[in-house]
Amino acid sequence: MEGKFKFPGLDVGKAVDTIHNFIKSKLEESKADGLVIGLSGGIDSSLVAYLCAHAVGSDKILGLVLPCDTTSSEDVKDAVKVAEELGIKYKILNIDPLIKPFPKLCPRCSKSNLANANLKARIRMILLYYHSNAMKLIVAGTGNRTELLVGYFTKYGDGGVDILPIGDLYKTEVREVADYAGVPKKIIEKAPTAGLWTDQTDEEELGIKYELIDKILCLMIDKGISIEEVSNQLEIPYEEVLRIKKMIESSNHKLSSPCIVKLR
Repeated sequence: MEGKFKFPGLDVGKAVDTIHNFIKSKLEESKADGLVIGLSGGIDSSLVAYLCAHAVGSDKILGLVLPCDTTSSEDVKDAVKVAEELGIKYKILNIDPLIKPFPKLCPRCSKSNLANANLKARIRMILLYYHSNAMKLIVAGTGNRTELLVGYFTKYGDGGVDILPIGDLYKTEVREVADYAGVPKKIIEKAPTAGLWTDQTDEEELGIKYELIDKILCLMIDKGISIEEVSNQLEIPYEEVLRIKKMIESSNHKLSSPCIVKLR
């Protein structure tokens, strides 16, 4: 049971206007010619593509579809559909040939599922910045507030970006804004996945539904309520709230600049 707490309403129209202005101003400040986005076929990257295209024009957006052996054909089709519906330029670049040499370079590391999963995210980051540097573009990230708070992203992978247009939207809010922005319902309604291994889903990996984790985060972070009070309000085990709290604490380093020793 999730108690009686209702997730706060979002002024979606105002949020979209604010994000549009943010994207425009950051592009102007950078003096770049446009933005590059990694298109996964999921709701987050699709929404960022829609917001960027609406903010600065489709002609200033490049979408990179970067599948690997664990990417479903459905996700590739959805990513291409988003690019074509928006009228943005796009490329499909399979990253498997770039992954292939790594097991030979470090056979011991190749046995780590986490290292292999993060490698895919970091190779995608390299390709985004390769195009960014060559074409004078800035990299628009696709992380949302839920993922950022609990560290559900790869440091220097999908976390390596220039701007985060939806970084202050909880996943629950991403769905609202995506519907308002015109993202296809098929994409909005499908199970979120990073596609880092076969049949992976975000909620299964996190061990919790986005609707519930968003309520926990809202109460704990936005309202400053204690773990015990959150547990009582949502009528869920104290240990589950504590687990989310520990996820936040253990991933703080992902949102911080590298530590520098102070000598003066």
